[in-house]
Amino acid sequence: MSDKKIEQQDINNAAWAVCDTFRGVVDPAQYKDYVLVMLFLKYISDVWKDHYERYKEQFGDDDVRIRRRLERERFTLPEIELKDEKTGEVVDKFLADYYSLYQRRGAANIGDLINMVLADIEEKNKSKLEGVFRNIDFNSEANLGKTKDRNRRLKLMLEDFHKPELDMQPSKVSEDVIGNTYIYLIERFASDAGKKAGEFYTPHKVSELVAKLANPKSGNKICDPACGSGGLLI
Repeated sequence: MSDKKIEQQDINNAAWAVCDTFRGVVDPAQYKDYVLVMLFLKYISDVWKDHYERYKEQFGDDDVRIRRRLERERFTLPEIELKDEKTGEVVDKFLADYYSLYQRRGAANIGDLINMVLADIEEKNKSKLEGVFRNIDFNSEANLGKTKDRNRRLKLMLEDFHKPELDMQPSKVSEDVIGNTYIYLIERFASDAGKKAGEFYTPHKVSELVAKLANPKSGNKICDPACGSGGLLI
């Protein structure tokens, strides 16, 4: 795998191209949630993968030490076990990450699998992610269509996120890539929907101006209960 750095604009363009899977058949107000959630899942999966490979080089086949280090990560990815409903035997076991879903992208229950991965990640990282994915249903017929069409869209989305431009391992991108791409997509979604989206998005230049006018000092506390995408805070 190449260690070539990936530019922010390349990630933005690739992330926006993912939306073609939904554009025209699903309302932007709905498909933005699915794309943004998958973007986040891909990011934390890439960070986990990057750190796993680094620990692997350091500790070799000592899986216990590697797992112990990974448990200290900002976001922890748990293992998932699927059991036979009748026998209770484990029929599948995998890491709750994007790559496991990509490998199973052709599964008839792919929507359920995505929901399961997100639910387990949320539970494992409760203090940081509680309630974040609860209202996003990747198996929703109302939002994503009948089973055949829904599975096809989810499969295409997982394949689109597998592009080299969307490899967000820390060794290849800056630390603020996920925030920059998130804000970029929010802006484009607002434009795509023909709305200003002022209730949750503030343009970069306005955020910069307000920050300069506020002139915050180290140690100051900032209260912004309606921060939306958080542009004014970061």
